[in-house]
Amino acid sequence: MSTHEVPGALRVDGFRTRRDFGFGNLSKGGTMLAALALAADGIIASTEPLTLVVTLPLTLGVIGLAAARRHGMSAMSYYWAKFSWRRATRSEATAYRRVLLPHPFALDLPGVGASSTLIKAHDPTSGKTVGVVHDRATGRMTVSTLLAPGGSLMAPTNAVQGNIRTWGSVLDAMSTDEQIKGASVTIQVTPGAGEALGDDVKRRKRPEAPALARTTIDELVRTTPHATASVAPWMSVTVDPGAAANPPSDLHEQVAEALRVVDSLDLSGTGTDIYRRATDVDVRRLVRSAYDPDAFHARDEEFAELGWSECGPQAADDGWEEYAHDGGVSFSWVLREMPRRPIPYSVLLPLLSPGRYQRRVTLAYRVLDPHEGEAVLEREISNAEQRAQATAQVKGRAKWSQKADYARAEKAAVQAASGAQVVDWTLMVTTTARSTVELPAARQETERAVKATRGIRMRPAFGAQAAVFAAGLPLGYNPLVKD
Repeated sequence: MSTHEVPGALRVDGFRTRRDFGFGNLSKGGTMLAALALAADGIIASTEPLTLVVTLPLTLGVIGLAAARRHGMSAMSYYWAKFSWRRATRSEATAYRRVLLPHPFALDLPGVGASSTLIKAHDPTSGKTVGVVHDRATGRMTVSTLLAPGGSLMAPTNAVQGNIRTWGSVLDAMSTDEQIKGASVTIQVTPGAGEALGDDVKRRKRPEAPALARTTIDELVRTTPHATASVAPWMSVTVDPGAAANPPSDLHEQVAEALRVVDSLDLSGTGTDIYRRATDVDVRRLVRSAYDPDAFHARDEEFAELGWSECGPQAADDGWEEYAHDGGVSFSWVLREMPRRPIPYSVLLPLLSPGRYQRRVTLAYRVLDPHEGEAVLEREISNAEQRAQATAQVKGRAKWSQKADYARAEKAAVQAASGAQVVDWTLMVTTTARSTVELPAARQETERAVKATRGIRMRPAFGAQAAVFAAGLPLGYNPLVKD
């Protein structure tokens, strides 16, 4: 379904980037620092006027870097990040090599996953095992739910509208639960179904079926294992068991509390079918196959005996725009800006379509509680109004873009007052190629998919490739969840 074929009732809007009130393109903090720097230059020049020859050009240069934009961010932030990355590279902090440490479990996974560990728990409600990722540094726990791949492109308009409303109810439940710190939904598309396809067909094949049908399906499994794509969607919810009214005392009670909180989220009616809670084997498969794509289609028995440290890479190098690891080289992009116009609910379809390379698309959420959301919206309205007034005082009238931004901020406040939720969210895309030779083709494929969304703007995760790579995995890391 193309963009212009989507009825207006199935278009969504309300996306807006937070903006501080500052002079020009400067943020509020940048404006205050610039004023202080200029005042300091004036005070020093009152006793030593010649110092202005050095201090004034330097101050204006720093202010210019802070005001200039580079890839949607301030030029100062961009160049400072590059300087920090180069310094880390010189000290070999961006290179990881798995070694045997004297203390067990001292460093299981690299980077943001270093403090995580995998717990095999028993869910009494379903009677099955569940894989719970425990962050030993913060005490938070992450439970992932495997979803059934499907879609609603052929569903009636009323059904899709109902799904969107129900998803809003899920976000409402997240906003009022202090224990839920964040959530993410990931869809991984892997070319070729490999041995997993044969195993699935073998389990579902009936011996009483006609011989012709059994022969035909066996032939299909034999001839087309690598001509298909495997879609693996899952939702990860990060819970803080210690935020309960009666915080659990030991690890067993903390795991039970995390499972109880996740079970309270009802996804029925959102257009998503729940397959089951991810087991420890499922989590190992998703993590290990991200670092080594060839392992994705291996049998469950091969993952059951893997230790948590063995799920990570044997070696990895975190580059400025790519991340080299076992079995491939990945690059990750992050959201730069959403369209300012209503977009169809199927806008992400080009990114979710199968290609030549493995791709993970992750939506990370942090739902603000009603009081925090109201405060954020009121602050955004004030900032938008002050920017328009400041421009009007200098140029005689405010910019039309500023007036439109103020109108969008007011509209968001009206929607929140009517029961809508304020959500901090971001979009991340990770594509994995088998070698550096394939990187240009993989980048071109991803660029075309992003352009096909007709409005979503993304940029490379400069200097944060390993972190964004891990954010798309069920490791318990959500970049929107702050300590």
